[in-house]
Parts: sequence; C-alpha cells; structure tokens
Amino acid sequence: MTDQGLNVGVVGATGAVGREMLKVLEQRNFPIKKIKALASERSAGKKLEFKGQEITVEKLTPEAFDDLDLALFSAGGSVSKEFAPIAAEKGCVVVDNSSAWRMDPEVPLVVPEVNPDDLVKHKNIIANPNCSTIQMVVPLKPIHDVAKIKRIVVATYQAVSGTGQKAVDELEQQVRAIFNMKEVECKVYPYQIAFNCLPHIDVFLDNDYTKEEMKMVNETKKIMGDDSIRVTATTVRVPVFYGHSEAVNIETEKKITAKEVRALLTQAPGVKVLDNPKENIYPMPIFAAGEDEVFVGRIRDDESIENGINLWIVADNIRKGAALNAVQIAEELIKRNLIKR
Repeated sequence: MTDQGLNVGVVGATGAVGREMLKVLEQRNFPIKKIKALASERSAGKKLEFKGQEITVEKLTPEAFDDLDLALFSAGGSVSKEFAPIAAEKGCVVVDNSSAWRMDPEVPLVVPEVNPDDLVKHKNIIANPNCSTIQMVVPLKPIHDVAKIKRIVVATYQAVSGTGQKAVDELEQQVRAIFNMKEVECKVYPYQIAFNCLPHIDVFLDNDYTKEEMKMVNETKKIMGDDSIRVTATTVRVPVFYGHSEAVNIETEKKITAKEVRALLTQAPGVKVLDNPKENIYPMPIFAAGEDEVFVGRIRDDESIENGINLWIVADNIRKGAALNAVQIAEELIKRNLIKR
C-alpha cells in the first residue's frame, strides 16, 4: 500500500473475476492506499491475500463506498444496478464488469487499446465489455482504422470459466464421471459439456440469437464508434477451462492483404501474433491462459470475396476478457487525471 494511491474496492471479490482483479492490481503495482474486498453477506468474513497481507471480506453496503475513490465491480447485473449509482453518487468511480450499463448511452464502454478517449465522458460509471467482444475488437480496431471494416462474421469457442466456478467444477466432475463409467450430472448447463459443444450461451431471444450473440453485435458497434459495421455472431460453449477462441471473418471497404494485416497487428498494442502455419504455430487457449495479450493467428485472405480476411483470435477470458481490462481502464483514468487521488 502507498500514501499516494487510491482507496480501491473490489465488489464480488470472492468470485473468479474478483480474485483475478485483486491479482492483477497486485501484479501491475496499481497505486493503492487502501484496499477493500466486498461481497455478499454469505462471503463476508472470508480471508483473501493481497500483497502478502490478509484482508477480510466485508459485506457490500451503501456505506462501503463512503471512503472509496474507485470500485471494480464483478458481482452480476442486479448488484451493479443497485450499488453502482450509489457509489457514483458518493464520488466513487465504478468500473463495472456486468452487462448492466454497457448499452447505456450515458456510460462509456471501453477497451483501453481501442477507445480510451471515450473515458472523458464518464459520469463515475464505466462499463467493461463482454469478454468475447473485448478480445475481438483489440485486433480489429487497427484494421478498421486502415481499411474500414464493413462486416464481421464471428463464431466463438468459449471456455466454461466464462460461466463461473460452478461450470469449471461441472466440467471436471463430468470428465471424471465419464472415465469412471458413472452417470453424468448436468446442473449448470442444460446438456453435458464434457466432450461436447453447446451452441447456446446465455438465453435465447425472440430473433433466435442468444443474448451473448447480440452483446457482441451491439457492443462492437459502440466500442468501435461505428454503427455502420454489420456484425453477426454464433457463440458456442466448449469443454475448455480457460481461454476463449474466435474464428473471425471480416470484409473491408479498402483492400488489405493478409500480409499487411500480419504486419499491422505485429505493431498493435495488446496483440501478440502467432502465425506460422508451416511450423504449426497458431494461438490456442493453453497458450493464452494467464497471459495479458490477445493472440492472433491463421491470418489469411478470404478467397470467396474481394476484400476479406480470416483471423483466429484467442485470449484469457477471465484476465483480458474481464479483470485486466477493468484495471487497464482504471490506469487510463489515472493517466488522464479523470479520477481523484
């Protein structure tokens, strides 16, 4: 801790993303004067470690924000809807990881490598985008700036950790059950996830797309600042613990070659290019787990249209897809003097 830092709260501190937020704050040496771990009454009293010290989880209450400068929320939409306005009213800047505020026109939806300038409009609430959207727009923004993307077609292959710890446990239990010839139990997902793929993430909407798919459509346009981009998505849950993968096809207004895209992304912030098919080098979840970067490979021209590119994009969904992006937003706020210290 430091006398020069901020008073920081992590809401939902005992969850997978909350714990990762604490880890990222520590690893990046974020300037902290005081840290509070906040959670539901059920989790209050639990002990968490931060910078070699033990901190006690406190119950989330309106009064918890009285002395906080910054609060990183990862406790679900209903909690965010209730407590983020309370925190904001008290002068605490909220970076919220739920979907509660993402499409609110008054709330910036930010990926620091893509649209940091949107932070100047914040009114003490900033939304952290969906994990799948974050990792897609990081490499697409440099391409959009050069060649203007007209259309995006994306299919995702999303790890079970995106659903939470219960889903991670369920995948492990199902694998063990199958190998021990026992009955498989399905509690988190409607069907077995072990050795299976579920083309179903979040609820189905009236248009037969899922909520997750429409998040990618709407959030991409808002983050990129361009409503003219046409986006269509199919999101799939796969039996992987950590790391989302995406097959992305883009159509651009101006011709850009795969070679040019590869060179462009090699210089792009937050991107690591792994792309040498002859040597079997391409991104995979096992490479991305625990890493900060968005990994891109299988970059190739789409030979079915005039101005098309295919990419394979992989990132750690708990880290860059949630916790790291939230902390990077907070770092950008400090850099731009958009948060009191």
